[in-house]
Parts: sequence; C-alpha cells; structure tokens
Amino acid sequence: MNRNIPSESQKQDVRDEKVKQLVTFILANEKYGIDIMQTQEIIKIEKMTPIPNALDFVEGVINLRGNVIPIIDLKKRFNLIGGEEQNKGIIVVRLDDMVLGVMIDGVSKVISIPSSHILPPPPVVSGIGREYITGVGKDDQEKLLIILDINKLLSFEEIEMIRETNQ
Repeated sequence: MNRNIPSESQKQDVRDEKVKQLVTFILANEKYGIDIMQTQEIIKIEKMTPIPNALDFVEGVINLRGNVIPIIDLKKRFNLIGGEEQNKGIIVVRLDDMVLGVMIDGVSKVISIPSSHILPPPPVVSGIGREYITGVGKDDQEKLLIILDINKLLSFEEIEMIRETNQ
C-alpha cells in the first residue's frame, strides 16, 4: 500500500477545511494580511486634508466618491521604521460601522490560507503588539505573513476621537 496517496476521508477533510482569503500587503519590509471581507477597496494615495489636533497616526481625510474617509498610517500606529519612504497605496476597510483608509507601502495579492496553517500570534511580532494580530501564517512562497485584526486596530476611545474630528 502506498502511504503517499491520501484516503478518501483525508481528501474530504481537506475539502471541508475552512480557508481564509487575505489581502496581503507590505509595510516596513514585512508582509501582512487582512481578511478580504473587511476590505472595501484599494486605491492610490491621493492628496489628504490634514485634521488639526488629530491622533498622531491619523494622516488626514480624503474625499472618496462623496464620502469623507479618515486615513491612518499603520507604520506610525505600530511604531515601525524602514521600508519605503513614501506609502504607495491605501486599503479602504470597514471598522465596525466606520470606513477608514489604511496607508501601506505596497499591495501584494489576495491569497487563500487554510485555517489550520494559521498559528496563534507570538507575544511580539516585528514590534507590533499581540492585540492587533489574529495569527501568523505563511504565504504561497513560504514567507512569514502577519495577519492583522482590523477590528482591534483602534481602541473605542480612538474611534470616538476620529469620529469627532471627522465631523
């Protein structure tokens, strides 16, 4: 009997396994991913209007088809250094009932990872606190991929401050 051939039950287990689809991107020379269901769209960097007295990681707001969207800089939020001098794009995400833009260095692609291949986050990954991370996986080239939890990106107080300055 050949041990390399999976049984029918093993094949069914693989087909039944949950798969996470992630939008992957580069930030300070590291690869990150967020759940595709939290992503609205990806746009080019455009001119932002600064917001006086905003949180230090809030770069400003943009007008996206008639909607004013606050833009946050993830490198500032996570206290990261390195990577490109200038951000290359914005991922527009839905955070509970608020839409906001997240500045990134570059978009990679959409990938699918089986849930069983996503490990719990270590205490600290690339200087980012554990509270922002859903897990750690590997992309299709076996490179480490940090999976962010967009819903934990901002505290309740920070969301309220952004809402107040955005009105």
